[in-house]
Order: sequence, then structure tokens, then C-alpha cells
Amino acid sequence: MVKKLFNKNLLTIISLIFIMFFVFLIFSSEKAYAGSYDGEDLALAILENSSTLVSSSYTDTDRDGRRQKIILSSLGTMTPTDGSTFVVLSTGIAGAVPATTNMLNPGDERGTWFKNRYGHPRDKATLTLTLQVPPYMHYLYYDMQFFSTEYPEYVGTHFNDKITVTVNSPSQGTTTYIIDVNSGDFVLNANDIPGTGFDIFAQSGNPGDVDWVDTTPRIPGADAGATALVTREHPVSPNEQITVTFEIKDTGDNQFDSAAFIDNLMFSGYAKTDIIARKNMQDLNGEPLEHNDTIEYTVTISNIGNADQGNNPGNEFEDILPGNTTYVTDSATATSGTITYSTGENKITWNGAIPQESSVVLKFSVTVNPDVQNGTIISNQGTVYWDSNENGTNDATELTDDNSVDDSIDQDGDGETDDDDPTNDIVICFEPPTSVTEDFSDDNTGSKASQSYLGRHWFETSNGELGTIFEVASGYHYSSSKSFKTKIRNDGSPQYWNYNISSLESSIKYWEIWFKCGNASEDSELSLDFKNSLGNNIAKIKLQYFQQGTQQPTDWVLAIDYWEPSTGCWNRLYSDYTGGYLYNDWYKLRIEKNPNPIYINYSLSRNNVGQVDFQTGINLGTSFSDLLRVEWSNSKNPIVCPMFFWDEHTLGLTQ
Repeated sequence: MVKKLFNKNLLTIISLIFIMFFVFLIFSSEKAYAGSYDGEDLALAILENSSTLVSSSYTDTDRDGRRQKIILSSLGTMTPTDGSTFVVLSTGIAGAVPATTNMLNPGDERGTWFKNRYGHPRDKATLTLTLQVPPYMHYLYYDMQFFSTEYPEYVGTHFNDKITVTVNSPSQGTTTYIIDVNSGDFVLNANDIPGTGFDIFAQSGNPGDVDWVDTTPRIPGADAGATALVTREHPVSPNEQITVTFEIKDTGDNQFDSAAFIDNLMFSGYAKTDIIARKNMQDLNGEPLEHNDTIEYTVTISNIGNADQGNNPGNEFEDILPGNTTYVTDSATATSGTITYSTGENKITWNGAIPQESSVVLKFSVTVNPDVQNGTIISNQGTVYWDSNENGTNDATELTDDNSVDDSIDQDGDGETDDDDPTNDIVICFEPPTSVTEDFSDDNTGSKASQSYLGRHWFETSNGELGTIFEVASGYHYSSSKSFKTKIRNDGSPQYWNYNISSLESSIKYWEIWFKCGNASEDSELSLDFKNSLGNNIAKIKLQYFQQGTQQPTDWVLAIDYWEPSTGCWNRLYSDYTGGYLYNDWYKLRIEKNPNPIYINYSLSRNNVGQVDFQTGINLGTSFSDLLRVEWSNSKNPIVCPMFFWDEHTLGLTQ
């Protein structure tokens, strides 16, 4: 009996120890941080004056490398507001594009968490700086923008991610600035922030629940958002040391990532009353911009000062629409105030008040006119009229700025060149070309070749196989700096040149190539089969070696033939010269549509000689305009396989 009681008491003691250990583990994990270091690089990336830095520290909850912070020079619409760098702090992986679990597109919008979905500690990153306030300085300023995938479906809930900035001044006390999902500061949605990682959209088109998301713009469907880029101030006193803490954290759970842009941490001797205006565009039909596409402009006007901007006499904003465009009826909207379009002046105007530390977002759309010429510049810039001295009159102006560029021109006379750049000052409207050329000069030596025209990919080769040479070559070429080299046997066949002519909104008129190959020492051939999208033959070319003479050793010389279906045999080009073989020289082969659709024209030209043969044959039952690929093959396996060089490949096109 005593032994049973002893064992029972012992079991109770062990259980209590285990429970106390478990409780200790839980509460201690609330305070645990996985990553920490001095954070000096972060401080230097955002400080306007690095000499004010006394010390710094950084901590986060990432166990695998402090990935909740990153220093960048650009990320989509995020660009530095001072110097060449800025900092992003995140509850997930900072700088992830897109901001989904494992950065997948499409992906799960839950994002990345660093313990578990609902456990502790909540995902958090903290940057703390101790700064020395210079003489005569009374205010600390910084630029900030907050992004979150909790927006819009979790607005008004306890899932309220936030960034908190705390400034502790011995003379002025502690001041705090908070941006969170519930604050109402989110004036931008995923459509307005391309390339930031938060330009994600619910694949279902309804962001009302946990979704699979991608980066394909949808209206509706935007599944993340952001505040405007704002500047905030805190009072300090000269010559004192202050502590500045930036803390971003999950609230309610560890899911759905948020991030904060931070830059231009600076001191000033006076309080600012100021207006900044940013303007971005989006091609609603997808890039590149083309005739009849719709451009949506977004203008964010922010009052970064500590005084209200009133609705004063006259317009607060005017924007004359760019030339070569037409206004989309009823497309102008504003988050506050009144926005109108004047037909007679072809101008957008806005009137309204902007309270201190708040923003208004204006949107309007235009379509590109159908008669715009290729390469036309489409550019415009709006003007904000505002009251700089609080006397009820708009005495100052601010130009809208495309914050993705800096043209090094100070248009508004404020000494800065990065705050007044016109929006989208170069836009190319597509017009189909009459020809395109692949000269291989911009391809990597030893790799496959590819070529685009104004961003439209129209040509790509296969990669080759072991024992086969099918790649870009340098050191030997026709007129450009590189060529394409082929050395193909039967066991490495076939290889391909692939075409996407439809991307150029054209059909093919002719196919042309310069080539060179010398004599060989044994039997070999190289076949080029021109095929359509169904795999049917359009035309067939054979480069065939035949033995010259009857006594060994003799050279094997090269001849070129095309397949003639009317006779069922190969017809030789250049047959009236030198017994039908080609000299060791550069030749140009051209295959062209005949005005009569059942025929194809073949021509052969020689370097420094000109055209040496022209023949017309019957096609193989398929239109030459439907060319999809050229199939390269060899029916033989020569030990010493001849090597060909191909250059200046041109397609003639017709709309």
C-alpha cells in the first residue's frame, strides 16, 4: 500500500514538472526571436545622414536566415525616396514576388509563417535605431507605405496586421504612428501596385475567403492592397539621443503576409506642410501597349503635412489628357471630392479637401487611337494646386511624378529631379513589321537561339542533344558577330527551328538564310523539312554530299536540292554550274510564296556574285504562310560529320 501511494505521488510530481515545463515553453516562446543582429546595413540603407546613427539592432521570428527584412533598389512601384536603397520589413519573406506561400504563382495567399499558423510567437520583425539629433533640428521624418494581403476581406476583423513606429525623445516624450489593416488608409488595391508582390488576384474573381491567387489582373478580384506613400513626422530636440523603433507584426494569426516600405529617415528644423502626387498607369489589355488598348491612370495626392488642405477657389488638380488618346466615358473616379472631365478642354479636373496626413486617389482611363504610328510617345503630367501658407488660396503647385523614373530634370524648380517626372514618357504602339531578322548576335554562345520583336517572341531553336552540335557560335559568321552552327547525325535527329509568326500579327512571305560549309570526306546529308501546325510538309530542302571522281581518296562535295512532288524526285539548284556542287563560300537560300498558291519559288545567291539560280516548284499541299517549324535531320551517321554555319536569317512578312 505504501509503495502504491509512493508511486502515485511520484507520478503526480512528474506530471506537475511536465506541465510547468510546457507552460514555461509556451510563455518563453512568446518572447523568443529566431533571428537577430546589429541591423546596421538596414539603418544605413534608409538614413538620409548616416552620421546620426549611434547604434542599431534587428530581430525577427524567422528561424532560417532573417528573411523578414531586405534592402532593395526597386520592387515594382516601390523606388527609393532618398539615395539608392530602401528597406522592406515583412511578416513573411520580405521582397517575395508574389507574396504567397513558397512564392508560387499561382499560390496560396496564406503567405509564409515562421512557427505555425495559429501559434506563438506571432510573425514579427523589429528594427531599432538610436540616433543623435543634430543641432537646430526639431523634427524626425520618414517615408512609409504599408502593404497587406489581409486587405480587403479582413478589414474590420481581429486579423489586423500593423506597422508601428515609436519614437522615444527624452525631451518630447514617446510618440507613435500606426498603420494597420483596419485604419482606413488603404487607398490602393492590387491593380495599383504591380510588381510589388502584393499585386495578387483571387482566381475565382471573389477575394471574400482564403483563395488561390495569381498575378493576372482581374476586376473584380484584387486580393491585396496598400496605403499611399506617406511622410510622417515626430517632434524631437536638438543634440539629444532618441530611439526609433519600426515594428511590423501579424495580429490574430500568423497567416497572410504584410510588408512596410521604409526610406528617407531624416531630421528637419521645421514642421512640413507639403503635398506629393504620384501617377501610375496600367495597360488594361496587357503589355505591350497597342492600338485601341485602354490605359488606366491612377493619381495619388497625399497631404504629408500637419495642416489640412482645404477645398479652395479654383481646381485642386488638373490633367490634360495625352495626345493620340481618347477619354473613356464615365471612367473618372475619386475616393473623395469631385472629379470631372471637360470635353472642350480634354482635361480632368478635381476639387476637394485633403485632411492632414491623408490621401485621395483619382482614376481615369483613355484608349489609344487606332491611327497612332509605331513608336509614338504617349506622355502626360497632371498639376496639383495647393495652399502652402494656410490662407485659403492655392498658391503652390506640385507636378505628378512617375516614381519609377528620374529624368534628371528639375521641372518644378525645387532642386530635386526625382519628384516631377511625366508618367510613361515612352510607349510603343505595335505595328507589324515587313520583315524580322535573327542574326544571333544577342544570343549566348554555345546555347540555343531565340529572337523577339518589340517584346513579341517569334523564333526559338531547340537545345540540341549529346553528340549533336546545334547552337550559337562565335568567331565564324557572315556579317554579324555570331552565327548558328549545326553538326547533325541520324542519332541526333531531329532538331528544330520554331516560329510564332502570329505573335507579329503577320503571315510569312519568304524564308531566307545565309549558310556555308566546305567539302567532306565521306557520305553525309542535311535535310530541312518545313512544316505547319499539323506537322504536314510545306517544302523540303536537302544539302547532300556526293563523291567527286572515282579514285580514292576523293572529296565529297556539296549540292542543294528541293523536293518536287510533281515528279517525285529531288531537283537540283545550281545544276548548270560546276557539275551542280557548291564552292567553299557563303550562299543565300530564299524560299518564297509564289503569286499562284500552288507554287513556291526557290532562289540561290552566292557571296559577291549575286543570284546564281532561280526555280519554281509545286508546294507539298500546304500553304507556306502557315509555317510553324523547320525540322533538321540526317539519315546517316558519318564519322567525320560536316559542320554548317547559318547566319542573317530573315523572314519576309505580310499582314
